[in-house]
Amino acid sequence: MAAEPFRPAEAIPHREPARLDTLTPEERSARMALVRSRDTKPELRVRRFLHGRGLRYRLHQRVAGARPDLVFPARRTVVFVHGCIWHRHPDPACPLTRTPKSRTEFWTAKFAENVARDARQQAALEAAGWRVLVIWECETGDAARLAGLARAIAGDGRDRERDAAE
Repeated sequence: MAAEPFRPAEAIPHREPARLDTLTPEERSARMALVRSRDTKPELRVRRFLHGRGLRYRLHQRVAGARPDLVFPARRTVVFVHGCIWHRHPDPACPLTRTPKSRTEFWTAKFAENVARDARQQAALEAAGWRVLVIWECETGDAARLAGLARAIAGDGRDRERDAAE
């Protein structure tokens, strides 16, 4: 077996840096494209529960510059079903709120933009006279939380006046 001749560093092919992601950029892009913004499992759970309670709503109707998941026009109430990871559920006990370990700067900025947009939309809706309710993804499996949401939506004007006073 003959020894390989010495080659200067310039002649050695460049090795790509190790990637933390096991998918190619094209595969990762295709997978991320599957993340839905409408008709998600948590949203469908909320919709089925509220529909079963006799509450009727419109889906993704534009209201005051926002597109809430559920709109109750006669009640001037909107509901957002927030994904814990994307909208940063503030509950420290939430197991779904986490930041990816790779590209943390990108994800931190992305999540901060989402939270700021949520706050802007909520403020615009409230300024236009709408009541804004938020239910988090981790709460959609809890029947008691869903029942509380249904009561909040179905509440009469006295509830709205009490909420405004608080």
